Amino acid sequence: MTDVVDALDAGAGMTCLVGAGGKKTTLYALADRLDRAVLTATVRIPIFDREVAAVRVAEDPIAALAEPANRGAEDAFPLGLVPERERDDRYRGYDPAVVDEIGAAHDGPVLVKADGARTRRLKAPNEREPQVPASADRVVPVASAGAVGEPLTAETVHRPERVASIADAAVGDPITPELVGRVLAHERGGLKGIPDGATPIPLVNAVDDADDEAAGREIARVVHERAAVPRVVLARMIEGEIVAVVE
Repeated sequence: MTDVVDALDAGAGMTCLVGAGGKKTTLYALADRLDRAVLTATVRIPIFDREVAAVRVAEDPIAALAEPANRGAEDAFPLGLVPERERDDRYRGYDPAVVDEIGAAHDGPVLVKADGARTRRLKAPNEREPQVPASADRVVPVASAGAVGEPLTAETVHRPERVASIADAAVGDPITPELVGRVLAHERGGLKGIPDGATPIPLVNAVDDADDEAAGREIARVVHERAAVPRVVLARMIEGEIVAVVE
């Protein structure tokens, strides 16, 4: 079975997660499998101390990286870097330019939560999103197969009006694989804000059974028809498993 690191080509450089329906679980699965990984964010992120070896709350993350505890110490990784604990349940993220500096200073992979979705399964970004650093090597737009069959409303979709606009649909319509594929492949959807030179690798998460896989493969077909991406990954990230890689 293909490993999540290989499927997302995330073994080195900076990997940014955007979209909805599996960003955090994917980041944590990658962090668990990578050597010397740094996990950070450009947006708010829930407390994730249990998912890494340590979290350092630091206004100057480059200085935190250089601390003796991190130099050559494999047990210091995966390392979380955040600027501030905003509330009991979440951290703030860094400015994207600061994450660029982290990527330049660190000699291992950097994983970035670069978008928020309020636990929904599908989204389209607003004018301020996503917050992708300019030096990102790859961007992974995420959507959940669990959105398929649900109505296009705020219970399932973050910013349903924007999703409807870019997918040629109406709020309240049933969410189809075609609709999800259109959103993932759209320059105002999953492909928004991807820097020049970065590789987009869409991920369809929550592929839990044969019906989900069929929907995921249809989503992948639509994405490939509409966008130049090397592959679409179907996964069950709650288990850290890759179901299929559709090229």
